[in-house]
Amino acid sequence: MKISICLKGNLLAGFLFLSPFLSDAQTWEVYDRNFQLTSRIEYDQISILGESVRISSVNNTLKLLSKEYKPFLNLKGESVYQYLEPWIITKGPNGMGAFHEYGEEIFAPEYDKIETFYTQLLAQKGKTFLVYDRMTKKINSLGNFESAFLAQNGQIIAKKEEGYFLPMSKTPNHVYENIKEVNENFLISHERTGYGLINRNGDYILDPIIDQLSHMKEDYFYAFDGKQYMLIKAREERADIKYVSFHKITWEDDILLEYIHGKLRRVMKDDGILLDYTGMESVFKVGQDHYNIILKDKKTGLLGPKGWEVNPLSDIEYIFPGNENTFGIRKEGKYGFINKSGQLIVQNKFDTVSKFSEGLAAVKKEGSWGYIDKTDRIIIPNQFDEASDFHNGLAIVKKNGKSNLIDQNGRLVLDNPYSGIFLTTDNYFISVENHLFGLIDPLGNEIVEPKFDELRRESANKILVRMDSKFGVMDEGGNYSLPIYYKNILFDQGTDLILAEDYYQFKIIPKAPLENNTKKKGGE
Repeated sequence: MKISICLKGNLLAGFLFLSPFLSDAQTWEVYDRNFQLTSRIEYDQISILGESVRISSVNNTLKLLSKEYKPFLNLKGESVYQYLEPWIITKGPNGMGAFHEYGEEIFAPEYDKIETFYTQLLAQKGKTFLVYDRMTKKINSLGNFESAFLAQNGQIIAKKEEGYFLPMSKTPNHVYENIKEVNENFLISHERTGYGLINRNGDYILDPIIDQLSHMKEDYFYAFDGKQYMLIKAREERADIKYVSFHKITWEDDILLEYIHGKLRRVMKDDGILLDYTGMESVFKVGQDHYNIILKDKKTGLLGPKGWEVNPLSDIEYIFPGNENTFGIRKEGKYGFINKSGQLIVQNKFDTVSKFSEGLAAVKKEGSWGYIDKTDRIIIPNQFDEASDFHNGLAIVKKNGKSNLIDQNGRLVLDNPYSGIFLTTDNYFISVENHLFGLIDPLGNEIVEPKFDELRRESANKILVRMDSKFGVMDEGGNYSLPIYYKNILFDQGTDLILAEDYYQFKIIPKAPLENNTKKKGGE
């Protein structure tokens, strides 16, 4: 790169001195979706925080950028502490500040702490707390507290020596013994009279008269009051008591059970009865929402979220949640499979089994894994140390410390095995060797062997790769759309542009004044 400077008369001037070691600015190349260079910009650092938020920092000064990457607002901080759409929380030498992502300053950077919650901001300076509401665009003082925070349901829970407060509710001076947030909708309060439920407006939907109140999941609650047990479904405007019983209901280890006259009788769901059955001896969970029901005659059944999935069977120790109308079982210490009718379709002869997937199940015998079909026929002999389920016709297997892919005929897909292979959420495979990463497509075609320190699929046909400290972009054919050369690469989803930070840097160094050799008239 050449830079020419024209000097006129006795004008004192400096010039640009190029150096890879001294830098005040760095060049970013801007590419469109087809990787055509559209422009170059120069900033110390650019960060893409969201589709609408672009930040530059020069000399520890934060500036908000337009879609054209032009600075238009000083964010009055040295770093971005947090970005939670639409709030930008900055941090500087005097404290934290808050801005809306469109540039509106909410709090100057002078606060000890700032929290965000959708349309609200909570700022703290010492023991003084202020709240900003985006709907009213007003800042209100909450007063002085020992502590305060924004709960998940939008209320502010504050604490003083005498107790807890809800300063944003209709009763800001009411004192609670305790307040507990449980989800984005409700709070559990505790007062002298008992426990209650409070909604997002800060109003009671269940008065504080309950002896015991526990949150189970979502908007379901387990309660005990006096001598009655209750299952409650909370709504914004009220609490619906869905089930009441004077018989004992226990809630332990995420299992709801009802005992009638001291005998186990019902398995409960969140707001009612899942199973009413005489002769149950015990219940335990298998999986997230399945139960094994053990009867007094030693039969075992599998209960799912909608009822029996396998009716109680004799001589079965465990029944596991299934797939493809098959269920793994343990019988006499060995594992096999039954169908929904309870018929044994695969003999209990294995050390352990996985679920069926795409017609095959991984089974372990004598220390090695193989695959069988639903007729108990060995499709892939036991030979692997590890074996996964099939996914789109491929499974990950491991043998002698090395991983490979196999198809449903047992054919090894890759010529070279690796120390690790992992399935991604978008159905690609990541290969690992010597702490380096490679990529395999969903059909098992190797795009690139492990050679990158970092590999991330940003979008269709755009894969960010890094070797040492240099970044590039690769397509799904293994070709480089941008070479591995750049200091950093950012993908701007809001503009559909790619920013590549060039290693080329420059610094302006003043040059000594030009000496004037022209003799002055009159001997001056």
